[in-house]
Amino acid sequence: MSESLPPLLLLPGLMCDEATWSPLYPWLSAAGDCVSLQHGLADSVEAMAAQVLRLAPPTFALAGHSMGGRVAIEVLRQAPERVRALALLDTGYQARPAGPKGEEEVAKRHALLAVARRDGVRAMAQQWVLGMVHPDRLRDAALVESVVAMFERKNADVFAAQIAALLARPDATPTLRSVRVPTLVLCGRQDSWAPVAQHEAIAALVPGARLVVVEEAGHMSPMERPRPVARALLDWWRSCVPADAR
Repeated sequence: MSESLPPLLLLPGLMCDEATWSPLYPWLSAAGDCVSLQHGLADSVEAMAAQVLRLAPPTFALAGHSMGGRVAIEVLRQAPERVRALALLDTGYQARPAGPKGEEEVAKRHALLAVARRDGVRAMAQQWVLGMVHPDRLRDAALVESVVAMFERKNADVFAAQIAALLARPDATPTLRSVRVPTLVLCGRQDSWAPVAQHEAIAALVPGARLVVVEEAGHMSPMERPRPVARALLDWWRSCVPADAR
């Protein structure tokens, strides 16, 4: 009997939910069991990872987008024996920098939070989305609305908790160097939040990692270009099972 694919857990990013992944479901769900988890009001990357582990099956494949990628790395750090494969999409790995650059990040994130508290999450999201997708896709009203509506499903308290988690994020460099499972590193070519060079650095840290750059996509690559993202994820997911066991 052939071995089936391990369950696939999908971790969304800051203020995101399963809508990040739903464009991929026609392909992913045909291949095996997959489910998107959420981070709730957890206010640290470590707490988010512990929460995932409480909900997860004994072993699983794990894909994270944006902040969810950072959480995925932390899940592997906390329980490496449970993770059979790791996919990191449009994400980062370094801690918040010290000095003026780090303070600038704090100021920018808190400014967005202030908009969310004063004018509502939708107003904040309408500003934020401008840098989240490929510039040409800003004319795609359906795509932009799907991103804005996704953010709007969260409230300002969730935003505050997740901002706190990101500002206190750990440096994942040692964990990435320790990875010994099939690893996919993927990003949109025009991701202005987490650029290609950042993903090249991640792939260089992980032994045997595969780097995929999706053309004509920004930070929300799974929603912008679901077909090539799904193809890359399927190839990676299937690599969890030896060819002679499929």
